[in-house]
Amino acid sequence: MSALRIGPYTLPNSLILAPMAGVTDQPFRQLCKRMGAGLVVSEMVTSDVRLWNTRKSSLRMIHDGDPEPRSVQIAGGDPEMLAEAARRNVEMGAQIIDINMGCPAKKVCNKAAGSALLKDEILVREILQAVVAAVDVPVTLKIRTGWDRANKNGVTVAKIAEDAGIVALAVHGRTRADLYMGEAEYDTIAAIKQAVSIPVMANGDIDSPEKAKVVLAATGVDGLLIGRAAQGRPWIFREIEHYLRTGEQLPAPSLLEVERILLEHLAALHAFYGDVMGVRIARKHVSWYLATLPGAKEFRAQFNRLDSTDAQCANVREFFSERHNNGEGVAA
Repeated sequence: MSALRIGPYTLPNSLILAPMAGVTDQPFRQLCKRMGAGLVVSEMVTSDVRLWNTRKSSLRMIHDGDPEPRSVQIAGGDPEMLAEAARRNVEMGAQIIDINMGCPAKKVCNKAAGSALLKDEILVREILQAVVAAVDVPVTLKIRTGWDRANKNGVTVAKIAEDAGIVALAVHGRTRADLYMGEAEYDTIAAIKQAVSIPVMANGDIDSPEKAKVVLAATGVDGLLIGRAAQGRPWIFREIEHYLRTGEQLPAPSLLEVERILLEHLAALHAFYGDVMGVRIARKHVSWYLATLPGAKEFRAQFNRLDSTDAQCANVREFFSERHNNGEGVAA
């Protein structure tokens, strides 16, 4: 893969952390960047600025300290509201605006946002033109292959996007109706890559260095988005980057390194969210990290009852200490 350019920005590599609501908060973005991601994208921010005063929205809009270039994803179904949301986020430090037309969640789609927009190509064009005109930074777009398998209009939407001034396009290899079920398909992504001249990135089920190579070969895309596979495994970015560059597998991280990464992540979550919310949000991340390790299920049940930051950190240290003493050296 040659270097991926998004507007004026040349990324260090072509591996991007996909935006995931409730997951890609600032602590996780910073961690994935350190672990080798070429670009990280914020959690989805609503285009309804009236809702920005909620604690959840305000935390999603802290861009200070984010790795550059700072890419912020916005979602909504009204061109003017999205344009205003884009302007406001740029004022707060966003350097790339990403528009979400890929989220299949009901609470997003019922509001005629996310991948629901794929049904209305005229509205898609109006939204893209409005946002591109509203800001002086690059605007990117995330879509799915279509609304359902009988209506795969991804190629048409991609051409609309290019005409509207979108500088790069990410495509998830499922339709809106597929949600996250079944397997992603890459033929439509390959067709989209052939149909437009802007950079295209593939997304969906890229969960190993080998799969990354297969998807690149099948689609000819310019970059890859890694989403769920990075949960509890942020080092997947360096593993994929190394494999694509050298053809060799990086050794799995040692238990000592996994412990260090997890404790750093815990501390960052506690600092960012505060003691109460930080403890709650840390639970899902810890369960992802430990999912493949022996004894994780029993540990999780105990860990989820803890209600202080100190207790969480001590508990994690104890978990790893037992495994070090048992001679277990490598994370699966």
